Amino acid sequence: MWWQKYMVASLKDMPVQYPTLMCGLLIPFLLILIQVSSCTVTVTGYIGQDVTLPCSYDVQANGVLSFCWGHGKVPRSKCSNTILLSDNGNVTFRESPRYQLLSQVMQGEVSLTIVKAQKTDSGVYGCRVEIPGLFNDQKINVHLTMEEAPMEELDIQSSTDCDTVTVSKGRKVLMGRTTPQQLNTITAENIYETIPTTK
Repeated sequence: MWWQKYMVASLKDMPVQYPTLMCGLLIPFLLILIQVSSCTVTVTGYIGQDVTLPCSYDVQANGVLSFCWGHGKVPRSKCSNTILLSDNGNVTFRESPRYQLLSQVMQGEVSLTIVKAQKTDSGVYGCRVEIPGLFNDQKINVHLTMEEAPMEELDIQSSTDCDTVTVSKGRKVLMGRTTPQQLNTITAENIYETIPTTK
């Protein structure tokens, strides 16, 4: 009968449609999960000074974990261009002694300090903390900008003695060393002399 053919055709299509619908919903959900565990931070450092790139995780919830730092954004696994690698709190690889962990690693503070950073240290750095479970890794991308250190303001003090040349109407030129207070007095006297008086 016609309705039996319709039912058979519908049942054949159901297994194809159901997984397609689920995949359509599942893929965006997985992408959201992957994006939630990563973030980007901007740090400005000064040439010749130490600069710290932040990264931390919750030790109480996860225990001491392995992590890595790399030069470049955090990829799908591990770190790109690895510059520092730690396995359960112990540093197992360090590209340069300039890359230091000066924070409390066993408390989850795994921030990277670049000692005496230079202009060439500018760029993106990635920190990956390997949290157990599917898509659980914590990823932090740090964009480092290096700038010249700001100039320190100099406290310039004027000297107490000045060489002065004073010219008065009808008087001789006087040369000598006077203090700023004396200079102000002489200037004031000259001003009063130039004011015309009315009779």
